[in-house]
Amino acid sequence: MLVPVVLGVTIMTFYLSRVVLDPLAAYVTEKTPAYLIPVIRHQLGLDQPFYVQYLYYLRDLITLNWGWSRAGHMSVADAIATFFPATVELTTVSIIITLLVGIPLGIISALRNNKIEDHASRVFSLIGISMPVFWLGLSLQYLFTYWTRVQGWFALPSTGRYDPILFASHPVQRITGLLILDSLIQGNFVMAVDAFLHIILPAITLAFLNIGVVTRLTRSSMLEVLRQDYITFAKSYGLPQRIVIYKYALRNAMIPVVTSTGLMIGGLLGGAIMTESIFAFPGMGWLSYRAIIFNDSNTIMAYVVLSAFVFVLVNLLVDLIYAWLDPRIKY
Repeated sequence: MLVPVVLGVTIMTFYLSRVVLDPLAAYVTEKTPAYLIPVIRHQLGLDQPFYVQYLYYLRDLITLNWGWSRAGHMSVADAIATFFPATVELTTVSIIITLLVGIPLGIISALRNNKIEDHASRVFSLIGISMPVFWLGLSLQYLFTYWTRVQGWFALPSTGRYDPILFASHPVQRITGLLILDSLIQGNFVMAVDAFLHIILPAITLAFLNIGVVTRLTRSSMLEVLRQDYITFAKSYGLPQRIVIYKYALRNAMIPVVTSTGLMIGGLLGGAIMTESIFAFPGMGWLSYRAIIFNDSNTIMAYVVLSAFVFVLVNLLVDLIYAWLDPRIKY
């Protein structure tokens, strides 16, 4: 289903780029002479029938010829290559925080069902799910940047991906585009620490909502698995509780969590527009926000197609992981 889904997205984005948005917006400004507009339209193939334009559109997508990005001041392909790794890095840290916090909380909540630990975990999950992202991001900026600096304590960076002054004295050569990884590969621990400090607040902001979802899913799935006959048999056989919980129960309880995590990763890799805008974190969300402001149809459409492709690809990988988690599942 991956191919028809992506093909359907290309049809939708082509229609939107030609009917709702102005495909000339990235190339024409108020200062462009009127006599040049028909020339530009002809060079872009916009004077051709719609079906011909769509074939050109597919060709350009496949060859990565996505046009010029006014938001990034470079070609769209270069803009995505520049900003997408930042989103990958932010998503990775956010998902790690989500799983390290959400799964243990869900397990504790299930094992201590209807006890104080369970109630506290459920309240925490509801707060995380209900809290607006923009409010949480601004609150974290105020608390851990402004207030801590006023108190004379250590303050976390609130904007950007790194300190430009520090980067000038400790430059990092681009290898993968993942700043923390590239810094570690080159032994530049100063920039690795600085990049990590810059990513903490936006990663926590993204993770907070997802922690609540993972906690609730883990709890409900664990409760269901713990009631199964094979778990009762394992306990009656005298196996230690740790083995029963982590070897037999947890693995089967992870299928809904893996599904949810796949959806989270797909969505976050598409670009967390609100979070990246609040923290001025130069990722795909920040780029798409600028593209909307500039009416940059090329960047917007490339962002939508890329998001859809990443989303369906991650969910395909999740489907394949099911068979590893549960050998009863066969394809």
